[in-house]
Amino acid sequence: MTTQLPPDTPAGAPFAALRAQLATHAAPPRVEQALMTAFAKQRRPRRWHHALSARHWGMAGGLGACMMALLVFTLAPTAPSAPGAAPLPMIDDDDGGAFLALAPLERIEREAAPQMVEADLSGAALASLGVALTPETAGDTVRAEMLVSAEGQPLALRLVSQQSAVQ
Repeated sequence: MTTQLPPDTPAGAPFAALRAQLATHAAPPRVEQALMTAFAKQRRPRRWHHALSARHWGMAGGLGACMMALLVFTLAPTAPSAPGAAPLPMIDDDDGGAFLALAPLERIEREAAPQMVEADLSGAALASLGVALTPETAGDTVRAEMLVSAEGQPLALRLVSQQSAVQ
């Protein structure tokens, strides 16, 4: 935006004369091109990440965080908890009882010295393993044998005697 003072004002007359004299002078095209080339050599080009503003970086970070959270929730392993969910794998035992595998079968087979532990499990713990319960018996406990690793992690579970009506 250029502002021009009228030539009849005290400051406008000298500027009008200067404009008239400069209009007759012009740099040759070669000189202007040489100056532009020299300027381009001195100035480093901007990198791509400098062209983005803080607002763009914030939007990219927020979008990335949302996508990562979605990916984690989508790929997270979950235990079957619904009555119609896939059942846990069964491991047959010599005395006729079957164990529910709580760990991968390869992990159970690799265990060097597993131990058998008896425990009382609540109905809520059984429901999280996929065992269907009625609302009346959800608060009762069930006697179970657990196969436990040397570190104390449960590997498999077998219901021994039921003190409630577990389906």
